[in-house]
Amino acid sequence: MINYYIGDVIKAFLDIKEPVILIHGCNCFNTMGAGIAKQIKERFPEAYEADCKTISGDRNKLGTYTYYQFDNKIIINAYTQYNYSSHKPQLDYFALGTVLDQIKQDFPNYKIIMPKIGAGLAGGNWDIISSIIEQIFPNSIIDVYSLS
Repeated sequence: MINYYIGDVIKAFLDIKEPVILIHGCNCFNTMGAGIAKQIKERFPEAYEADCKTISGDRNKLGTYTYYQFDNKIIINAYTQYNYSSHKPQLDYFALGTVLDQIKQDFPNYKIIMPKIGAGLAGGNWDIISSIIEQIFPNSIIDVYSLS
């Protein structure tokens, strides 16, 4: 089940006391130069450093992730798109499903929050994305934040 909230996903992430994961989508070029990724890069440079430990432009990153953990909080850089551009949708739905399934397996006891992953700058269709999330997490509550 997806719960929708209007607000700052990073603030919500920091306010949660229980073990929590913030998942955001990244491209495979180690940029984190716009959107929520840029905010995470600026606020949590260690998350960007984890991204930079991977090979820039490596298509094999699709469907995988890197992460930064502090206290009981984890920021996940989910490689859900190969490139970045505003000319066409960049989101890879298969990569999104693959990485979410891996996160579910690797972190079964964590609360999950995210922005509308893949539906902003990556140009994905939220109806398809939310369906993927609900298929992978049928018995979980996922908190999704947007600014409006």
